[in-house]
Amino acid sequence: MAKPTVVLLPVWGAGHLMSMLDAGKLLLGCGGGVSLTVLIMQPPREEYATAVAAAVRREEASGLDIRFHHLPAVEPQADFVGVEDFVSRFVQLHAAHVRAAISGLACPVAGLVIDFFCTTLLDVSRELGVRTYVYYTSNAAGLALFLRLPALEEEVTVEFEEMEGDVDIPGLPPLPPSSLPMPVMDKKSPNYTWFVYHGRRFMEADGIIVNTVAEIEQSVFAAIADGRVTRGVRAPPVYPVGPVTSFAAPSEEKQPHECVRWLDAQPPASVVLLCFGSMGSFAPPQVHEVADGLERSGHRFLWVLRGPPPAGSRRPPDELLPEGFLERTGARGLVWPTWAPQKEILAHAAVGGFVTHGGWNSTLESLWFGVPMVPWPLYAEQHMNAFTLVAAMGVAVAMKVDRKRGNFVEASELERAVRSLMGGGSEEGRKAREKAMELKAACRKAVEEGGSSYMAVRKLYDELYTGASK
Repeated sequence: MAKPTVVLLPVWGAGHLMSMLDAGKLLLGCGGGVSLTVLIMQPPREEYATAVAAAVRREEASGLDIRFHHLPAVEPQADFVGVEDFVSRFVQLHAAHVRAAISGLACPVAGLVIDFFCTTLLDVSRELGVRTYVYYTSNAAGLALFLRLPALEEEVTVEFEEMEGDVDIPGLPPLPPSSLPMPVMDKKSPNYTWFVYHGRRFMEADGIIVNTVAEIEQSVFAAIADGRVTRGVRAPPVYPVGPVTSFAAPSEEKQPHECVRWLDAQPPASVVLLCFGSMGSFAPPQVHEVADGLERSGHRFLWVLRGPPPAGSRRPPDELLPEGFLERTGARGLVWPTWAPQKEILAHAAVGGFVTHGGWNSTLESLWFGVPMVPWPLYAEQHMNAFTLVAAMGVAVAMKVDRKRGNFVEASELERAVRSLMGGGSEEGRKAREKAMELKAACRKAVEEGGSSYMAVRKLYDELYTGASK
């Protein structure tokens, strides 16, 4: 009989697609009893299509038991209001194609794993009688908010910003409304409606796979498991399988990246890295504040500065940086204007702190290498991640970010946060550095044989394999 397959349905964003593929490969490593079939939606924009095609080529060349099935293109809707509304509705347009693709497979289907934006397709999997798991790319704190949101919708009748007191999410410290994700800040928006919808439908899944580590979010997992998050209704089983990312050592033959060579000449734990993800860029006024703050901090820095277009030049556009900044700081700082190998940089002994947008993949990379953070949230769920890193995990130094001014940060505030993070005698910084090392050990232990994430992957594999053979 043909080997059963686990069908993956990711969305096209790099943080979603690659994370789900890496999670799928963990299942392949459990004994070879299943294959992977990845359903690829034609991305709505050319730059996404290019990135997805490159990822597919890489995986097809890997020799692993992964097959890719390209779904027919659909016509994107034009009347969307924001990312969450667009992605959720665009996915929904694929229902008939997903049904046809799964029905047409020549082998048994062990289960379907869908991105958390794809819960409209639970109707398709139920119709086909296929076990379905939601893959949640962020942390347990964010998952708890999704699960709690349908009840919060009833409990909080005003906009969250207008409510008195904090938002109650069991397992987390009291959450200020200003730390909620962007899509939740406007209840009249379809983006908010979709968040509530997805949170409600998570409850119908056979399980929820989360890219985090049980030990670093224990209180949240406990609150989900005992029904406190979902008002006494039992949530589906949760599988914390993280960190789901590739931490392979760089090849010896490859010439080290220029940033890494620069770090080789710096003392241990002396450099603060500033890097803000693939979508993080700043306008000139904010760039000037960052430059000012870094210069006044006196600390060594590696600043990945991706300004607004034109991007890609070897030096940042002159108009972005204050006059004379590069000359004055050249002995202790490097400004890098294009993509930089973040994992290799965080792994370097010279890096002692990370000013980050707080995307969850970047956060996990930082935790893996024991690097404490200063979160500077810019979009999506990053404000809540920032709160979680500071108030719940204790691995970060808080920085005042003015959300009403486009997440603006004053030079003096960045200077203060960098000094604290890098050992300026502050108790907050010392604790964050200690806690980062503690969570580094927890992350690494979790993925070793017998660790919590290792066992969660095995349990999921056994469930899928057993279910397929019935």
